[in-house]
Amino acid sequence: MKFLITGAAGFIGSHTAQRIKLLGHEVIGVDNFSTYYDLDLKKRNSESLKKDSIPIITCDLRHKEQIEQLLPNDFDYIIHFAAHPGISNTSSFEDYFSNNIIATKNLLDFAEICTKKPYIINIATSSIYGSEATLTEREAPKPTSFYGVTKLAAEQLVLAKVRLGELKGCSFRLYSVYGPRERPDKLYTRLIACGLKNIPFTLYEGSLVHLRSFTYVGDIVDGIVSVLGKESLCNGEVINLGTEEEHSTQEGIKVVEKLLGKSIQIKIVAKRKGDQLRTKANIEKAQKLLNYKPNTSLEEGIKQQIMWYKEAFL
Repeated sequence: MKFLITGAAGFIGSHTAQRIKLLGHEVIGVDNFSTYYDLDLKKRNSESLKKDSIPIITCDLRHKEQIEQLLPNDFDYIIHFAAHPGISNTSSFEDYFSNNIIATKNLLDFAEICTKKPYIINIATSSIYGSEATLTEREAPKPTSFYGVTKLAAEQLVLAKVRLGELKGCSFRLYSVYGPRERPDKLYTRLIACGLKNIPFTLYEGSLVHLRSFTYVGDIVDGIVSVLGKESLCNGEVINLGTEEEHSTQEGIKVVEKLLGKSIQIKIVAKRKGDQLRTKANIEKAQKLLNYKPNTSLEEGIKQQIMWYKEAFL
């Protein structure tokens, strides 16, 4: 089977690309190498993929002519990670709109002109649910950020094609993913960096008590690849992927401090608009359809992330 993975030089995309390759499939990755965060990490991920014979093509999905350079490749699957991620005060609505909605529409147009009609695995987010992400897939989303709004729209673009019978596919909503290669602006990479470098960790006001379904990246990849062989069962479905365990941000900080053997100085800054107060993955559907069983403890996952950080940056 032949896979196209968008956002393949990113955090979860790079892990998924390597897992798919390990399963014996051909993988081609694309990434626009956005400067949203330090490109050194993406370049490092890209080099790792190339060592596994996974080519990475520089391609901005917002521009149709760049996607069409992928022809005459014919893909059996497209796994769509590429997006403008997270909640950032420095990102405009246009950044989220163009990268998350326009890019997804262009990718779907590309899928329709392929000789084979690839199965689309869309990667969405718990931010679609809003400030209290504890819902089942059957309940109405209430996004509170540009990120959540545009990722919901992207998901619906994919599902609209499925409902019309023009393509087949499904969408996964991921919960608070962490682990090796996590973006430098995310919680655990920043915590580890601050702890090892003895610099203050900035935290948004009120965040210490926020609850999260912190889910190890390997468990997320397990869920994504489990759709293989179950495409018909998952066609048209929205599926939550995460852990049912909840931890507060404060608990997460304490785990990092324990593993590093040192305290981290916390600097509180003003609240961030649109931030989630609670995420608790309801994974009953994933368990039923995919036999999904995330099993990596928070401490074990952070231990792996610390090992990666030290190897990569120290």
